[in-house]
Order: sequence, then structure tokens, then C-alpha cells
Amino acid sequence: MKQDTKHKILEAGARIIHHKGFHHTGIQEVLNAAGVPKGSFYFYFKSKDDFGLHIIDFFNAMYIGMLEPILTDKDLSPLKRIEKIFDYYTDVFEKRDYQCGCPIGNLSQEMGDLNPAFSDKLTASVEMMANIYQNILDEAKDSDDIAKDLDTSQMAEFIVSSWHGALIKMKINRSVEPLRLHKKFILEFITK
Repeated sequence: MKQDTKHKILEAGARIIHHKGFHHTGIQEVLNAAGVPKGSFYFYFKSKDDFGLHIIDFFNAMYIGMLEPILTDKDLSPLKRIEKIFDYYTDVFEKRDYQCGCPIGNLSQEMGDLNPAFSDKLTASVEMMANIYQNILDEAKDSDDIAKDLDTSQMAEFIVSSWHGALIKMKINRSVEPLRLHKKFILEFITK
């Protein structure tokens, strides 16, 4: 039951923070959305910053959970898995009317240079994303789907960085075209 309450707080907080940002989200707002009393917050979290660090873990678990069916689908070639990840998130953002973007990317822009604990945790999150792509690219290299001399670590970093840039443009243009362009250039580059 206790973990259930903590999860409710994290789930409500994640939803609000993803939409409004960390600084524009109040603790009482989160507790109201979760339907739990104020004392519950400080039972589970030392401070709002501590809560924010837990939110990053929540977003990471959500990201992995969303991708797991694609990552474990061995009927798809490695490059098809990358393509399916891009298509999956393009569809998600289209359904959300181009709002919110990547929660880790948003928090990185908002908190990454203000708080060392956030910076460290956000760095680890972005590295986790890049590692996912690097593992898939390494598989593609092993199956001769991409050039043997492609630096998969650098390419994975580029995929994540350019994706976050495409998300920013998606939000301001209110269009998935930047995401489609990202997909087109990444797939063309890694297969040439």
C-alpha cells in the first residue's frame, strides 16, 4: 500500500511536470492530482528536488517500458527496430498534438545546469538512451547491415542529440515534420 501511494505521487507528478515543467509544478498540485494528503509527500521524499530526482527514475522506467516490445522483437532487423522507435514516438507526439516533448530533454533544458544532482542523473539518462541505440547499431554492424567503420558510440550520441533538437522544432512548429526529417537523415546516413 505504501509503495502504491508513492507510485501515485510519482505518476501524477510526472504527468504534470512533463506538461508544465519542474519549476512550474507545485507539491500541493501533485498531491491533489494523486489524491493523497500532504504528509505523504514528505514520508517518501526529503524535498522537491529529491522528488525531482525520483521523477527522472520514473521517466527512465517509463521510457524503457515503452521501448521494450520493440527492443525485444528479434523478428525485426536492427535497423527496422530503430525505424520503429522513431515511428512509435512520432505517432505518440502526433496524438499529443505536438506537446510536451521528451520529459528527460525538457528537464535537461530546465534543470541540467542549475543543480549538480539533476545534471548527473540527467546525464546518465541521456547516456542510457544513447546506449540503447549503440547496442542496436552494434547488432546492425555484426549483421553487416551498416558499415564496419561506423563509430556506433558517436552515432548513438548524435541520434539522441538530433532527436531532442527535432523535438524542440516539433513543438514550436506544431508539426511532426522535424521528426520525419530526423528519421530520414539518420537512416540514410547509417545505411550509406
